[in-house]
Amino acid sequence: MNKKPVVYILASANKRVLYVGVTSQLVTRIWQHRNNLVGGFSHKYQVHNLVHYERFDSMTTAIKREKQLKKWRRTWKEQLIKENNPQWLDLYDSLL
Repeated sequence: MNKKPVVYILASANKRVLYVGVTSQLVTRIWQHRNNLVGGFSHKYQVHNLVHYERFDSMTTAIKREKQLKKWRRTWKEQLIKENNPQWLDLYDSLL
């Protein structure tokens, strides 16, 4: 899984802020977010909890999905998260 394209959603501790991203190294990227090594939005709003991710066979497909999710309404993103992670648990530890 370490080098597979992945689209992920991070949530802030209070679940008010969501962040959608794409990477080919999920564990490393989430570790960077959690340790505030990624500047910008996720650092500013302290969006560190991995609440959803989807694996893909190609980066092109993953990027298309990321763009799609970024256009979604918040309620749609919340429903997607709840389908696979109803308690909004931080999934980072399950990756290790």
